[in-house]
Amino acid sequence: MEEIQLIALFLFVLFLFLGTGVWVGLALLGVAFFGIEMFTARPAGDTMITTIWSSSSSWTLTALPLFIWMGEILFRTRLSEDMFRGLSPWMARLPGGLVHTNIVGCTIFAAVSGSSAATLTTVGKMSIPELRKRNYPETLVIGTLAGAATLGLMIPPSLTLIVYGVTINESITKLFMAGILPGLFLAFLFMGYVALYSKFSSKFAPADEPKLTFAEKVRNSRFLIPVLVLIAVVIGSMYMGVATATEAAAFGVVGSLILAASQKSLNWETFSQSLMGATRTSAMIALILAGASFLSLSMGFTGLPRGLADLIASLDLSRFELLMVLLVFYIILGCFLDGISSVVLTMAVVEPMIRQAGIDLIWFGIFIVVVVEMAQITPPIGFNLFVLQGMTHHEMNFIAKAAIPMFLIMVVMVFVLIFVPDLATYLPDNMRQGPGGGV
Repeated sequence: MEEIQLIALFLFVLFLFLGTGVWVGLALLGVAFFGIEMFTARPAGDTMITTIWSSSSSWTLTALPLFIWMGEILFRTRLSEDMFRGLSPWMARLPGGLVHTNIVGCTIFAAVSGSSAATLTTVGKMSIPELRKRNYPETLVIGTLAGAATLGLMIPPSLTLIVYGVTINESITKLFMAGILPGLFLAFLFMGYVALYSKFSSKFAPADEPKLTFAEKVRNSRFLIPVLVLIAVVIGSMYMGVATATEAAAFGVVGSLILAASQKSLNWETFSQSLMGATRTSAMIALILAGASFLSLSMGFTGLPRGLADLIASLDLSRFELLMVLLVFYIILGCFLDGISSVVLTMAVVEPMIRQAGIDLIWFGIFIVVVVEMAQITPPIGFNLFVLQGMTHHEMNFIAKAAIPMFLIMVVMVFVLIFVPDLATYLPDNMRQGPGGGV
């Protein structure tokens, strides 16, 4: 009961801060300060300064702003137009037609962005007008965009996986490799849904696309080659052990600058906008990480994580039952917090339970990312829903209903991961280790 009362007290103070509009990072710092002052004899100020510095000086964190900057640069290029022109000839003949460009386009941009919102905005700003023009069902267009954009959280370089890896001190490169096959499989599930919808729904009656010869399709695909090469360099260098995640991020920034310059979309204005955008996002995440690190220490001093882990252990839950409890817990939490905040806020309490249950931490990183992806499309805080509302001007209810099939597919993906764990562990178990140890 003591652990439950402490949790209730911490959560009450946290939601009190969040409810008054305090930034998430500052709210976490405030709750941690409260915990240190109330439940320990340690000097809260000194402890806070030491913890923030030690959590912020991690070399692994260098990858975070670099990958964010890479995505920001590409966001300001003609990448969305080039992707649609390159993909549409190949997608048109598939069951479901050009709606597949939403999913495949999001999958490709996810591999150079790491951000769900950037993926959604980049692909959506080109595909929504084109698919509307061709009379594709609005709910299908919006639903697939909402769901497929969440792949930016799983397919490397995933910002959520970087934050998770830093929080639990696991290899970022291994986490990146673990996200590739589940991300591609989830994209395949989305495409399967679109194919079934096109066969069985009476609302699916798009305009016919003109037939192109194989040579014309190949000619249009040349627009995709630069970004595919960039993806191969970034991900391939990590898998082959040639580069760590941080070094691969540096390759990605240089490559994206070259790509933007070749498209003549790189000038001083776009360069400075991308740099400031990356700085703002990185600073926001760094503040959340600092607050979460201090909160983890504060909770540790109270004995809360270990006490709660012992409490869960005393319930004698099986591994599957524990995962089901965590699935429901994170879905509910995701209704009120964004993905990164959910991860860093809970890891101090959840990590001891996972270790005690003998669950692989790399595999659990992918499990938690899939569940956090659901939070991106669940009201009232689902960020992808707000982005889509701004792009389409639909009511929130309409967008949320359109996203429900994608949410259910993600639930299916959770069970696929549980029953086929090799989907997440095969690549990290078989990758080469470079001189940097794969950090």
